[in-house]
Amino acid sequence: MVGGDAAHATAEAVARRSYGKLLAFLAARTRDVAAAEDALADAFAAALAAWPAHGVPDRPEAWLITVARRRAIDTIRRRQSGDAAAGHVRLLAEELAAAEEDAVSIPDHRLALMFACAHPGLDPAIRAPLILQTVLGFDAATIASAFLVAPAAMGQRLVRAKGRIRHAGIPFGLPAREDLPARLDAVLAAIYAVYAEGWTDPAGTETRRRNLAEEGIWLGRLVAALLPEAPEALGLLALMLHAEARRAARRDAEGNYVPLAEQDPACWDAAMIDEAEMLLRRASAGGAIGRYQLEAAVQSAHAARRLTGRTDWAAIAQLYDALAALTGSPVVAINRAVAVAETHGPAAGLAALDALEGDARLAEYQPYWAARAGLLARTGGTQAAQRAYDLAIGLEPDPAVRRFLQRRRAELGPGG
Repeated sequence: MVGGDAAHATAEAVARRSYGKLLAFLAARTRDVAAAEDALADAFAAALAAWPAHGVPDRPEAWLITVARRRAIDTIRRRQSGDAAAGHVRLLAEELAAAEEDAVSIPDHRLALMFACAHPGLDPAIRAPLILQTVLGFDAATIASAFLVAPAAMGQRLVRAKGRIRHAGIPFGLPAREDLPARLDAVLAAIYAVYAEGWTDPAGTETRRRNLAEEGIWLGRLVAALLPEAPEALGLLALMLHAEARRAARRDAEGNYVPLAEQDPACWDAAMIDEAEMLLRRASAGGAIGRYQLEAAVQSAHAARRLTGRTDWAAIAQLYDALAALTGSPVVAINRAVAVAETHGPAAGLAALDALEGDARLAEYQPYWAARAGLLARTGGTQAAQRAYDLAIGLEPDPAVRRFLQRRRAELGPGG
């Protein structure tokens, strides 16, 4: 007999650690992502009912897989009839029996599931969000925020995509090597979104977010090993390593937020930066420049301050010019405006931001208002800067960053 709190904590820990692995294992056999999600959800609910009364099993993941596959078999029986359904159910039952005999090791099919979700038969715009939900268990609202889409619309798109996988019979497995590059963009976008979600916990104090950052880098290494000649796979891994190298410098001893320009380069992880630079050199030899290589090059330019003592803002602005032309991303445009302000003055940077005012996606995007507030303050637009700071503060979920913005606003004086 164990306490309900302990059982709940164990179930949460297993979900954080193994959700994607368990779902990928189920989906690879049922060929139905939505049914695998439902079966796994039922298994977790059964665990919360059984574990407090009977104890947490020695291998909780194997327990969950066994229960989930029984649920999946029941679902198939209810949905289908005839010889084909009977054969499918019999095959799953045989696999279940084999798993019960050897439940120590659950194969990791996450990469295969990622490439299945990136199948060319799916809408390109939904491939990366689908990977985030299936492999990492992100909810539709979190995914919608990452891709600047309304949560309801994202939820509907995800449901349709899972139905498409089942009805079109999209295979679950790594595609032929010649087909991998065509699916790579969606896989890399999802991995980057995973890492970015983990990056929002700079102190590494939130277990889930810290795990996501580690997971993103692990998946990045896996894809780079699978496609060692793919420049963008190498570029993404370099980008994540450059960012991760600065994690310890993003907070001071009191836990206060430290912006990049004020960070002490001695606090950066030199070995991680060196690995990122090596990867970026390998990527550049591939002869095809892409988004992740350019973003990694921006981070490399910032990292050079540890050697030169200065930031080459002109080079950074040029890289953002290339990124803006390549992606058309409003997020890139914001960063470009900040670099322009450092090279041509705050008025020029503010003019670049003004060009984005009509983009509705930025109305609740904190970095836009924070950048705007800083540039308005530098050009003497105190009242407008205060209003922009108020919006940025209201949109910022990180208490340390919020305090930083509040201090900057207070430096402008009262009023607004």
